[in-house]
Amino acid sequence: MSQTLKNFGLFAVVALLIVLTGVMQSWGTALLILNMGLVSAVMSLGVNLQWGFAGLFNVGIMGFVALGGLATVLVAMPPTVDAWSAGGARVLAGLLTGAGVIVAAVLVRRRMAPSRLRGLLTVAILAGGFFLYRWVFDPGVAAVEAVNPAGTGYLGGLGLPILLSWPVGGLLAAGAAWIIGKAALGLRSDYLAIATLGIAEIILAVMKNEDWLSRGVKNVVGLPRPVPYEVDLQTDPGFIESAAGLGLDPVIASSLYIKLSYAGLFAVVLAVILVLAQLALASPWGRMMRAIRDDEVAAEAMGKDVTRRHLQIFILGSAVCGIAGAMMTTLDGQLIPTSYQPLRYTFLIWVMVIVGGSGNNFGAVLGGFLIWFLWVQVEPIGYWLMQVITTPLADGSALKEHLLGSAAHMRLLTMGLILLLVLRFSPRGLIPGK
Repeated sequence: MSQTLKNFGLFAVVALLIVLTGVMQSWGTALLILNMGLVSAVMSLGVNLQWGFAGLFNVGIMGFVALGGLATVLVAMPPTVDAWSAGGARVLAGLLTGAGVIVAAVLVRRRMAPSRLRGLLTVAILAGGFFLYRWVFDPGVAAVEAVNPAGTGYLGGLGLPILLSWPVGGLLAAGAAWIIGKAALGLRSDYLAIATLGIAEIILAVMKNEDWLSRGVKNVVGLPRPVPYEVDLQTDPGFIESAAGLGLDPVIASSLYIKLSYAGLFAVVLAVILVLAQLALASPWGRMMRAIRDDEVAAEAMGKDVTRRHLQIFILGSAVCGIAGAMMTTLDGQLIPTSYQPLRYTFLIWVMVIVGGSGNNFGAVLGGFLIWFLWVQVEPIGYWLMQVITTPLADGSALKEHLLGSAAHMRLLTMGLILLLVLRFSPRGLIPGK
């Protein structure tokens, strides 16, 4: 069997699994799996750019995804006028003060020759600047968060169409990646992994605690949507007539229509990113990145600036993850900072890339769909399996109760088992890179 035919067959199997979900469970569930599969595939492409192209071990994926989610709030939510009047100007002044302190410290370090005076001056600027920053910033934050904390308590956003937040999410993640890359890309791979994980946790800590920015753990709900609301479709005579012509109830038809609309938007984004990634992979730049991945010393000996190229690919991959984060928050309709967990937004994405095939863009897409499908479906399948196994046991049996209760842990067991099997029998993934 040729590799092309095998690849086509693997994608056909995943498509068949989604169709079977629609037939045996519901089409709403199937479309939800499809939508999150599309978003997961975009995340996998972002990680594959970093690991598959350049060998960068980034385990701070959830931080960049969270920044994409934050972009939807900053772009699409309406501004809180009272909060801006109460302390918005002071908050901005505080942020500018903090940035000015950092710039001043950097200039001193760059302009002065190494000496004890330079060290003392740097410490004085940072210490004094910190107290100045808090003096300006804290009263503004307190004033903003005091404005209707149950409903708002934050500055809000720009009130722009939420689709604009998707590229903005990529820009936010790219900016953070530039800062992180400048500080951490000189580290060895294992130290880089620790650094990126720690920085991702810092990003999440800021989102959880700075209520003025995104309401913190109180969450932002009611994000605008790029598609109509179900209730609007259910009162539209034309839509009701179309649904009746298909033999569907208007309520069910409206839900399916919305999910299909999201699927169309997500598919366009995935297709654009996949095409660009394929063009990059086949370009001289892509060949250079793979050469750096395979042997940094040899590439550097040939005159390649390894650190600069690593920074480029780190920014690009993080930007793709930021776009995916904005897409996912748009689909959810709310920003919940506490939902960003390493298990879901780092470990699972890495499993997608490894199982699909690192270094191969189509493998990353396949892994995104396949692993997300299993992540959703393994628990109900596991519960059904436990019911079958425990049928001979008497009701109320301690063993039966334990086995049925253990079905909730089938997800983690299955992910680990799949990862072990793929690494054993196909260590380069289902669709390996060339």
